Amino acid sequence: MYIEEALPKLESRNMFTPLRPMNIPIAGEEGAQTKFDEDEYQTYDGIQPWDRLAAQIELPQSFFQRLLNGVELVSKYEVEENDRISSNQETEYKKLILFAGNDFLGLCRHPTIAKATAKAAMEQGTGPRGSPLICGYTNYHMVLESSLAKLKKKEACLLCTSGFGANMAVMVAIGSIVPVICEGEGRRPAKEEKVAVFSDALNHASIVDGLKLADRLGGVELFVYKHCDISHLDALLTNCKNKRKVVVTDSLFSMDGDIAPMAELAQLRKKHGFLWVLDDAHGTFVWGKNGGGLAEEFNCEYDVDISIGTLSKAASSLGGFVTCSKIWKQWIQSRGRSFIFSTIAPIPLAAASYASVVVAKKESWRRREIQNRMKELHALTGIPVKSQIVCVMIGDMMQAIKANHELLKSGFYCVAVGPPAVAPNTARLRLTLTAVHTSEDIKRLVAIISKYVKFQVPSSSDCSDYLTPRL
Repeated sequence: MYIEEALPKLESRNMFTPLRPMNIPIAGEEGAQTKFDEDEYQTYDGIQPWDRLAAQIELPQSFFQRLLNGVELVSKYEVEENDRISSNQETEYKKLILFAGNDFLGLCRHPTIAKATAKAAMEQGTGPRGSPLICGYTNYHMVLESSLAKLKKKEACLLCTSGFGANMAVMVAIGSIVPVICEGEGRRPAKEEKVAVFSDALNHASIVDGLKLADRLGGVELFVYKHCDISHLDALLTNCKNKRKVVVTDSLFSMDGDIAPMAELAQLRKKHGFLWVLDDAHGTFVWGKNGGGLAEEFNCEYDVDISIGTLSKAASSLGGFVTCSKIWKQWIQSRGRSFIFSTIAPIPLAAASYASVVVAKKESWRRREIQNRMKELHALTGIPVKSQIVCVMIGDMMQAIKANHELLKSGFYCVAVGPPAVAPNTARLRLTLTAVHTSEDIKRLVAIISKYVKFQVPSSSDCSDYLTPRL
């Protein structure tokens, strides 16, 4: 790939910034080293009592009533509500089953993760100490990076403060390559020297914003291809004269829940030789035999060059990461502004994330349960369920609001989405399915929504390929 050929040239000019690894002593144990052994992390086979709590929330009764009345927490209402809760005044709460969160595996109440977090806090304290390029990069962060690189079948991993920051860092690093090379030669880059970046029309805002900043650096030519349209992308790549090419796409699109054409993208990469950057935020830990994401699910892990993910969704923690080759890691940590100028995650959070990686990999039943809920929802509604994110199209916004209100009254919390977030007459209910929802939850949910949507229940013969991503 032409774009990767530029990195050794930059390395030879000493343009890379190193990380500064360090070990933090354990309180009260002189010379002791922290040990990370996956076998010491207790896992469970099947749903446990605490798992169900991950799908439950409570809303202040006053706020719940305002939701039903169409008045959310704004202006003086928000001040009054916050004052009452913060002053510990007695507040009544409404219990709801959550169908709007991102804790897909239901790990937020897992005792093994909680113990790992508490142990690290007791031994190491809570402070992050500094940025990763100064003094914040510890053995906890290193072992987390190693586990994520192994999960994604990559040489290296770079932790970032958030998934948003990870995408920004990668886009800016890509956009910096040509300007830095040309600056060293005392000239500006010619148009055909720039990196041509091809971005899906519905990519996440973090990719869009990162590419805008990369464009400001003067090192990229931007092309937007129609959503999941391989023919359009192929035509753009064919007609592009730039040698350095990058294709960047979400793996699973968070608003509609559809999946990028992974197999077709892998074939197109072989044809055009582009660098494939995949934002697998919603796929990591949920898809693939080991939780490696949608690249593992579609057997194209080695075709993806840079895989970006988050720890704030299925890992039930916080932070983002980039998995890639060693030389790409060095360049991103040297030029990715959102990485360079951010403080690293505190040690207890890194410990929690590592425990989540271990638990998510070993408790594979959680991925199976999500697939079961997807099958049940499809069987009851006929909706072409492609992933754990499902949009139930209603059309009229008032009808969507009415459906949402009835769901609230019945004990379900989800979100009605309408214009301007989506096109007119495409109002919808956005549902997220998790490993800790039950078959009964799905049945009750569908019974309520069916009052507002006429579902076409499929025959058993129609269910065989409902998970296949389509263009």
